[in-house]
Amino acid sequence: MHIAIAGNIGAGKTTLTSLLAKHYKWEPHFESVAENPYLDDFYGSMERWSFNLQIYFLNSRFRQILEIRESGKNIIQDRTIYEDAHIFAPNLHAMGLMTNRDFSNYETLFDLMERLVSPPDLMIYLRASIPTLVGQIHKRGRDFENTISIDYLSRLNERYEAWITTYKKGKLLIIDIDNLNIVDNPEDLGSIIDRIDAQIHGLF
Repeated sequence: MHIAIAGNIGAGKTTLTSLLAKHYKWEPHFESVAENPYLDDFYGSMERWSFNLQIYFLNSRFRQILEIRESGKNIIQDRTIYEDAHIFAPNLHAMGLMTNRDFSNYETLFDLMERLVSPPDLMIYLRASIPTLVGQIHKRGRDFENTISIDYLSRLNERYEAWITTYKKGKLLIIDIDNLNIVDNPEDLGSIIDRIDAQIHGLF
């Protein structure tokens, strides 16, 4: 079983991944933020480092998917390869922060990789408003995220919504998290678990 959690920066993917991994005894696969050699540079100079960052993510996510497939375990994954290709890279290109040449190179590489990977058995999309995202980003206090603008988050949210309405690769569960507190309120987490059980086991 391969479950994946998608959502904008600050949507709560890592938190939900941890909680669901604990509940279901799934093995979590997290996004490698601490090990990423480009993040600090990227947020300091997006235009200079956008292509390097996106290639790093693409490489990391592709390797992760192959490891998931080879493991034979029940895996829950924090962020997906599709978000890199359909949201973050196109957004950087549209903002003039990635050249046409680099974006074309990136798209060609992703298309090649996509032929070799299988989509998750269940995609969970965390939908969040900008105030929720900003609050979560400030709360976790990562230095390199201090320069993220409201405009950047808004553009990403628009792309997430456009992408998720066309997602047809497998089962999809959309969770609005604005009024949920999955850390401090067990009932909120329980409601999400019930909805996941329904998707996995076909319950109504």
